[in-house]
Amino acid sequence: MMKVLFLHGWGSRPGGLKPTWLSEHGQRVVNPRLPDDDFERCVGIAQDAFDRVRPEVVVGSSRGGAVAVNILRSDVPLVLVAPAWKRWGAATTVREPVVILHSQCDGVVPIEDSRQLLCQSGLADDHLLVVGEDHTMSDIAALGALLEAVRRIGQA
Repeated sequence: MMKVLFLHGWGSRPGGLKPTWLSEHGQRVVNPRLPDDDFERCVGIAQDAFDRVRPEVVVGSSRGGAVAVNILRSDVPLVLVAPAWKRWGAATTVREPVVILHSQCDGVVPIEDSRQLLCQSGLADDHLLVVGEDHTMSDIAALGALLEAVRRIGQA
């Protein structure tokens, strides 16, 4: 069982499908409520949770991915799910260890944004897993890939 800090997306709430899936599959998930209207406050809430919980993996979904890349996390692994980093925050790069999951059919955050993030970070495309039916990443293939990414990167 790994401690996972799960940062949800804009318009989402704690206890959604992805963090619940991780919990039901043996991960200890901390899923703080992030307000929709104040990105800097989201980063502060996430940083406080990170500092308090000391997670082994940070997962950020959509806007939560933007929050995740803007917190100070040392060398704690990062799993980003369709990260909306171009829309929120100042961070324009990520560092290893990181895995990005993104759907080729994402109509909200283009998969090219994830490819650009990796390129700007000097990281190879093998950090990107193309999976999922759409932006929600709620289909069984996407959920399975999320769980596998958390398990794999948390043990690296």
